[in-house]
Amino acid sequence: MSDPSSLSLPPPLVQALAALSFDTLTPVQEQALPPLLDGRDVIAQARTGSGKTVAFGLGLLARIDAAGPLQALVLTPTRELADQVGKAIRPLARFLPNLKLSILCGGVPLRVQVESLVHMPQVVVGTPGRILEHLEKGSLELSALRVLVLDEADRMLDMGFADAIRSIVKFAPRDCQTALFSATFPEAIRALSSEFQRDPVEVTVDVDAPAEIVQRFYEVEPERKLDALAGLLAEHKPESAMVFCNTRRDTQDVAAALDARGHSVLALHGDLEQRDRDEVLVRFANRSCSILVATDVAARGLDIEDLPVVVMYDVASDADTHVHRSGRTGRAGRSGLALTLCSAREKTRAAVIEERLGKPLRWEAPKFAPGKLRTGQLAPMQTLVIDAGRKDKLRPADILGALTGSAGIPGSEVGKIAIFDTRAYVAVARDTAEKALARLREGKIKGRSFRVRKLV
Repeated sequence: MSDPSSLSLPPPLVQALAALSFDTLTPVQEQALPPLLDGRDVIAQARTGSGKTVAFGLGLLARIDAAGPLQALVLTPTRELADQVGKAIRPLARFLPNLKLSILCGGVPLRVQVESLVHMPQVVVGTPGRILEHLEKGSLELSALRVLVLDEADRMLDMGFADAIRSIVKFAPRDCQTALFSATFPEAIRALSSEFQRDPVEVTVDVDAPAEIVQRFYEVEPERKLDALAGLLAEHKPESAMVFCNTRRDTQDVAAALDARGHSVLALHGDLEQRDRDEVLVRFANRSCSILVATDVAARGLDIEDLPVVVMYDVASDADTHVHRSGRTGRAGRSGLALTLCSAREKTRAAVIEERLGKPLRWEAPKFAPGKLRTGQLAPMQTLVIDAGRKDKLRPADILGALTGSAGIPGSEVGKIAIFDTRAYVAVARDTAEKALARLREGKIKGRSFRVRKLV
């Protein structure tokens, strides 16, 4: 892997990388950045966690004129991924004066976003449906667009965004540079690329399940899957784990069953309102929830660090989806476990996965934990909600200062802090949560009193 100094980056981006102590390129950055900086179209295949966001983030920022109109657009399949992309790009742009980045996704009234676009950003990250709404309404203008990025392109096609993407491309200049990033290269992706990319440079990096992920399969009949799942969690005792189900109803049922067995567990699926989705993800990321039971809407785009175990409660409907699920663990050189519960009628799907992985599946006998046993463990942290956020000029440092200052909470017992427009979340050690809650209610944050409550 090469040094970032080997790239022809503008000084503000070099300064940002130095401030972030970013001194080594990942393989996808090493291969994709040179053509991106040269203005070439790129089609890149790389799994989640490979560093692709930094690759296209640096590529688009290198072409931005911070005094100009909208010049870079990143399309993502989900609101969660849009937020993650925005959070990854902002630190890279910190030394570009007056640069504005906006995130435009559903779940927020269109009127509110239209008002925010009076001062047009140079960079926009958003979901295809909402971006198309703005283009058709006239609140977004792509005539000056220089770079268009499709992140998790295969997932966007899976979610039915192909027509919206084609419509968005029609609003962009014909000479706009395009970068298409995808975990897989099915025929539909290549067809999409051929429609609007010009002689793209192809980059392929470590796309299959990496060597550090141990795959294990367990033959279990449907009625015993809950006991088998509880047995696996009791055996491995992961600090954090994702459990994948094929339906929204199953995520709710499995989460309820694990909760009854004493686990700190939440469900994530497409029926949740935006605030509920935000709060589920905040609690899972900050270790206030140990187990996230999810449908495949959560299989990509969630930047969860150090996830040691994923469990497939149902065998994935296709091999690529299994690879995407498994890829949530074993990231950044860490080892990981991908455990699959397979009923007799799911054996055909397992055979397809075996062919995709290119090696025999490892089958083991399941260990069951009957429902009467409360084998679960409480998460190490709890989340406090403060009814104030970015619109109140609240910063993480203000919350940390209030906790470690007048509240007297050791900094080591304060976890992640997430700031949204009108609310903020802070994780504190479970044993300290009541004390922290009482002190914050009694005291002030940034000289003001705000409502504070425990998120349960």
